Amino acid sequence: MRAVEVWFRARGWKPFRFQKEAWSAYLEGKSGLVHAATGTGKTQAAWMGPLIESLREGKVGEPPPLRVLWITPLRALANDTLQALRDPAEVLGTGWTVGLRTGDTSQVERRRQRERLPTALVTTPESLCLFLATPGQQATFSGLRCVVVDEWHELFGTKRGVLLELALARLRAIAPGLRIWGLSATLGNTDEAARALAGERAVLVKADLPKKIVVDAAIPREMERFPWAGHIGTRLLGDVIEAIEGSRSALIFTNVRSQTEIWHRAILEARPDWEDVVAIHHGSLDRERRDEVEQGLREGRLRAVVCTSSLDLGVDFSPVDRVVQVGSPKGVARILQRAGRSGHRPGETSRITCVPTHALELVEIAAVRDAVERREIEGREVVWRPLDVLVQHLITAAAGGGFEERAMLAEVRSTLSYRDLGDDEWRFTLDFVERGGETLRAYPEYRRVVQRDGRWVVGDAQVAARHRMAIGTIVSDPAIEVRYLSGGRLGTVEESFVAKMQPGDRFVFAGKPVAFVRLQETTCYVRRASAGGGAVPQWAGGRMPLSTQLAHAVRRRLDSAEAGRFEGAEMRAVRPVLDTQAAWSRIPRADELLVERLLSPDGWHLFFYPFEGRLVHEGLAALCAWRIAKRARATFSLACNDHGFELLSAARVEVERALDEGLLASEGLAEDIAESLNAGALARRHFREVARIAGLVVTGFPGRGAPARRVQASAELFYDVFSRYDPGNLLLRQAGREVLERQLEASRLRRTLERLRSSRVVVVDIEKPTPFAFPLMVDRLRETLTNERLEDRVKRMRLELEAEVPAPVSARRR
Repeated sequence: MRAVEVWFRARGWKPFRFQKEAWSAYLEGKSGLVHAATGTGKTQAAWMGPLIESLREGKVGEPPPLRVLWITPLRALANDTLQALRDPAEVLGTGWTVGLRTGDTSQVERRRQRERLPTALVTTPESLCLFLATPGQQATFSGLRCVVVDEWHELFGTKRGVLLELALARLRAIAPGLRIWGLSATLGNTDEAARALAGERAVLVKADLPKKIVVDAAIPREMERFPWAGHIGTRLLGDVIEAIEGSRSALIFTNVRSQTEIWHRAILEARPDWEDVVAIHHGSLDRERRDEVEQGLREGRLRAVVCTSSLDLGVDFSPVDRVVQVGSPKGVARILQRAGRSGHRPGETSRITCVPTHALELVEIAAVRDAVERREIEGREVVWRPLDVLVQHLITAAAGGGFEERAMLAEVRSTLSYRDLGDDEWRFTLDFVERGGETLRAYPEYRRVVQRDGRWVVGDAQVAARHRMAIGTIVSDPAIEVRYLSGGRLGTVEESFVAKMQPGDRFVFAGKPVAFVRLQETTCYVRRASAGGGAVPQWAGGRMPLSTQLAHAVRRRLDSAEAGRFEGAEMRAVRPVLDTQAAWSRIPRADELLVERLLSPDGWHLFFYPFEGRLVHEGLAALCAWRIAKRARATFSLACNDHGFELLSAARVEVERALDEGLLASEGLAEDIAESLNAGALARRHFREVARIAGLVVTGFPGRGAPARRVQASAELFYDVFSRYDPGNLLLRQAGREVLERQLEASRLRRTLERLRSSRVVVVDIEKPTPFAFPLMVDRLRETLTNERLEDRVKRMRLELEAEVPAPVSARRR
């Protein structure tokens, strides 16, 4: 290790204990996970072990064949990783070559790599699967010694991570002595994450390096007692501009792409002289435009970038010294990841300033700082036995040279996700890839693998080629490409946004004002428009609920407020809101569920405040409405946010009686949820993802993508056929499970019901909407107002409430 330590000293560094621990474990033949804060040297912890091993063996005449695969979840990270690996390999004189292979790799480089791969190859999970789907992989990977999976927390707990688990199991079968190491910065369940990646004997290496993280907030100068989501808007723009002015470069994170467009436009309207130094970056922008922004960050040409999670992992942009978070971060891991983009060196302080979009987010900001100090980081749930991913992997293995059934089953069960794979599930999956299952057996195009000489292989070259084009588990939302008439691609928007547009309608996209010209198949043509107003595209999937850890921290903060303790600048600022809530109703304690009942001209309102996040509240609202309606016929309007939910009906609901009769019981949850939310219809829609990953529907060839509506229709047709003729189809069941978990967080919903059943329920009859109830009423108005601007109606409602503060009303404990 002496040469490596000399390399460190030459740069003014000293190896940390956790780095040396990782090197020793690697040299002993072990696999594991390195868990350390962003910017503390995880790359060197994983990379130096293979280099030390090479130095001990002595330099050979020509570069060794492929020894190390470095898997990165983002193409944007690949180039930076490449440079970080090349420097020590060259300086230490290993003779190693380091190369890159992603979807962006040129054909010239691909041809060169076909002749000889570099000693170390930086690639993505999808590119690795493409290698495995190509004949000759046995020779390609036979000399492989190490796989490093960077940013494992971004993959663990996703289907993309499951596909990588299967690929790694395939590599272990080809190279039995393979060592697998993962790098992660923000994970709560590190032991489970290590086992998923590197097996039951995985070593967990943790950096004992205290990383100081400062979380503060921009405080509104005036605080309205009746907040609603978005009411602060860009009112704190001055604080953001001040943060940009006080730094060399900054990242302005938002939670949704539409918010990114709004804030980018607001900053440039306030500072038009920043046109060339303030950029925008999110996942719907064209790849070239994002590359330009990332390069501008590397070179220090940009003063600020307004972005979404597209830069959570980021590129290697050490000049960034300030991070701003617009809105609540909604999770502890997310704020740690984003804060880590500043002070991106060992020993430096990372600072993140949160800008609330409504007053109650100040409570969330105070709570997330508590959770950061307590290191209460969210874990990732294991994705258990997704058969669509297994279908894809089996075809990949069959296309790459084939597999023997018994050996493959053992290989699959060696992974954490499939360790409990049942024999019936295995037989179904194998039958599905062989002949399309019971329903599709009459159609030759679904006979994708055949058995020859005891091995399962892909017998048709066209099937293999089509499969390689569809490898991966990233299923994008239905999207329309946005292009200038004069040429040039801006990115993609959702079909529903442009479907209602007329020629000449203006909107802002990629930070540019444009005017709609026409929609032609899957392309929206636009022309440049003069500066000014315009709609901002809305993207689905932008709802980001409170995490379990942050929700718990919020309840703790409210518990302190109820006891009269308002610690910290955020809680002192939001005190007028909470004091009004306490005077008009109650601030719930951590072990209480507050229910408010109100009679208004709209009808009878019930407001529940579990403080568990939007997705859980959506499920709870539907569940409660369904259970109440089963006992006494009623029709409800529903509204939800991260703090609670509203049920509105024409008749008074005796909620006390409903609670006594099991309104919050967890028994029968699955059945009641399925009926209350028409889960079958949701699963039918979601089946598009399952069908796409399993290769039932094809999204099109490069440059000729199938229209989103056609893909959806094809997937739904398969769903209907399976439902009618093969109701026990395991892919149908999988779609149903995934809808419950992803869209409703069913497991968390059950835990919430169990918590609420053991809590005190406080029912309060109120005379006016409280500060907690007001934002729920506004959310419902968003869906119902037609001929009156929402802002005007909300302003009138707020002024009416401000005019008179009624005396506190009595509360009844249950």
